[in-house]
Amino acid sequence: MSVRPDEISTLLQKQIEGFDKSLEMVDVGTVIYVGDGVSRIYGLEKCMAGELLEFPDGVMGLALNLETDNVGAVLLGDYKKIKEGDTVKRTGRIAQVPAGEAMAGRVVNALGQPIDGKGPIKTEAFRPLERIAPGVIQRQPVKEPLQTGLKAIDSMIPIGRGQRELIIGDRGTGKTAIPVDAIINQKDTDVYCIYVAIGQKRSKVAAVVQVLEEHGAMDYTTVVAATSSEPAPLLYISPYAGCAIGEEYMDNGKHVLVIYDDLSKHAIAYRELSLLLRRPPGREAYPGDIFYLHSRLLERSAKYSDEYDGGSLTALPIIETQEGDVSAYIPTNVISITDGQIYLERDLFFAGVRPAVNVGLSVSRVGGNAQNKAMKRVAGRLRLDLAQYRELEAFAQFGTELDKATQARLNRGERLGEILKQEQYSPIAVEKQIMILYAGTTGMLDEIPVEEVKRFEAEFFRFMEGNHPALGQAIKETGELTEDTEKDLRKAIDEFKKSFLMETTGLETAEKAESEEKASA
Repeated sequence: MSVRPDEISTLLQKQIEGFDKSLEMVDVGTVIYVGDGVSRIYGLEKCMAGELLEFPDGVMGLALNLETDNVGAVLLGDYKKIKEGDTVKRTGRIAQVPAGEAMAGRVVNALGQPIDGKGPIKTEAFRPLERIAPGVIQRQPVKEPLQTGLKAIDSMIPIGRGQRELIIGDRGTGKTAIPVDAIINQKDTDVYCIYVAIGQKRSKVAAVVQVLEEHGAMDYTTVVAATSSEPAPLLYISPYAGCAIGEEYMDNGKHVLVIYDDLSKHAIAYRELSLLLRRPPGREAYPGDIFYLHSRLLERSAKYSDEYDGGSLTALPIIETQEGDVSAYIPTNVISITDGQIYLERDLFFAGVRPAVNVGLSVSRVGGNAQNKAMKRVAGRLRLDLAQYRELEAFAQFGTELDKATQARLNRGERLGEILKQEQYSPIAVEKQIMILYAGTTGMLDEIPVEEVKRFEAEFFRFMEGNHPALGQAIKETGELTEDTEKDLRKAIDEFKKSFLMETTGLETAEKAESEEKASA
């Protein structure tokens, strides 16, 4: 087959015209050490702190140590694929994660990649893992309540939008249950939720996701999972990834609740990285910047001022203590950063008080600012009554004879304690909380036997929904307990209490007669 010269010249001419003579400068380095999830790289003189680095086989790294003769990086993948002498490229990008409304309802890893088998996440929004927290001028005071649906918390340790409230306690005291209830309670509100699992077992993360799906809460929730089987670098970046996803909503004027479960494991992962990178250890072998690790994360929680669209990011960090030691290094650090703490006690938990909140040690530094007027009014009496009950309970144990006033306070305290107990995954609307707490604090439950208080509460809610729905609606809409509303509420409680006591005493009489009949037989 003969080739014509004019065809050759045309082809060459086309290739010359399409030739791209621009040069791309790529900063590359060489791996001089790799092991235990960290690598040291020679070269990369212009590398930035926190920059993503590209290793062979698609493994990404994060530059943490910028030293005079090498760069220390942590590997966000399987470090066994990397060997000495491999070439590393700079990406020029600071570590970032995908964000936006497409993330709702998904389970992702610490890099924002889906791990729920529901296909890729289609979003054009990306957020850097690290960001400077909003300044003082951009913020406004916390004054809008974020209801958890838990009576003990919404009444005495209220959480507001933009607040950082620490949940602290030993292992197995129900720390995860509180934020999961809070997420379920955000259904039909404008709050998006992000649950960050740091170093948890995969089975536990799967159980949380299942509970959220069963209650229809996954529709507005993103789960960021860095499980215990994953390398320390992914555990280290996971809370920042969760926060970055939340900031996308906050910057668009929306409200977000972020749970970090838990920051004790996060600190341990960072200590592991720091020691491997040869950073000098300090107290308990943690590096010197361990306080900054959590302060720069939690300071990103804020309530924006109205000029910045008024969005908010509320954080519920969790810390696990050893044998109730709240004075250890990491717990004291996080207590000093947050706006209060919910302290869960093992003894209360095993005594059947769920949630096992120690009201004496728990505090919200925002206080009544994060409550509506009706709850503030009811809760003031509640805290006082419980404090008096705890004080008198110690004397009552000695078996000394008590005067009528003391006995009455003890009886009321017992009933209030029963009211504050709550089943898991069953948050209660704020108007219902106000109604039952009003009944308890005003002494209207003093005649109800202690063992019947939970049944009274359940049946009372059904009675109010069926017979007086307007009362609950009025409290919900106004957030106040006006004179007329209070009068109607007292009348409704009295009406129900009469029928309940008649039914209870009738049952008791029947049971008594039955037992007497058996005894005579």
